[in-house]
Amino acid sequence: MKVGIYGQFYHTNAGTYIAQLLELLKRKNINVIIEKDFLELIHLNKTINEDYSYFSTFEELDNSFDLFFCIGGDGTILKSINYIRNLDIPIVGINTGRLGFLATIQKEEIKDSLETILQKDYSISSRSVLNISTNPPSHDPVFKNIALNEIAVSRKNTTSMITVDTWLNDQYLNSYWADGLIVSTPTGSTGYSLSCGGPVITPDAASIIITPIAPHNLNARPLVIKDDTKITLRVSGREDSHLVSMDSRIATLENDTEIIIQKAPYAINLVELNEDSFLQTLRKKLMWGEDKRN
Repeated sequence: MKVGIYGQFYHTNAGTYIAQLLELLKRKNINVIIEKDFLELIHLNKTINEDYSYFSTFEELDNSFDLFFCIGGDGTILKSINYIRNLDIPIVGINTGRLGFLATIQKEEIKDSLETILQKDYSISSRSVLNISTNPPSHDPVFKNIALNEIAVSRKNTTSMITVDTWLNDQYLNSYWADGLIVSTPTGSTGYSLSCGGPVITPDAASIIITPIAPHNLNARPLVIKDDTKITLRVSGREDSHLVSMDSRIATLENDTEIIIQKAPYAINLVELNEDSFLQTLRKKLMWGEDKRN
């Protein structure tokens, strides 16, 4: 078996859990390849003394990998998908951060959960992703990425609202006068979109959510559409530019640039332990049904 490992930084006591994971994989004689910057961070923190093979770009990965471990929080998983892209490598999230909504394994459960996963006693949750293009084309490398949660446009360098003209499959929908607009996948429905009043959607729903951010026209409500819809946006406002974010990555675009958002032609696979489910995660991590009075 061959696995990749990726992380962005060390959370408190993360070294203990990283060392535990690597030791368990070593005992199983599994071929481990670690992302270059993360391997340097591991050595800097003196977590291990051994040398490991490493990768540094998407081009160095291929479908010979059986699993891809992401160590950190949800942001680490969101960034890792741009290494995985269309390779169909299942992602195992190990949460060493806080909420860890997307994580497969909690840090205290590495040993038992890893044993289960290595025995292939798990299911795959297929997650749709979004890509973006612009007219005229932008040379910012951000636009080469994909988004697992959402793509959002928002105001920049101003307290004034922006206007986001919106078309669905080239048919005019609305002009949102707001702080911005979120285009979310079902996975992202529990993130930024939710905090702006958007609905929660199960990961297997073939849908996209359009959620305005603090709209001035109060009758503008979140809209759920089919995920094969082409969404076109054009922003105008008092400033000459605005922000575009893809999950945690941000770029600047000039106003009146045409932004085209569509579902990517492939999905990202997240490993899900059989005793877990999206509904259970809602109850546990969003505390649905909890009442502190009882």
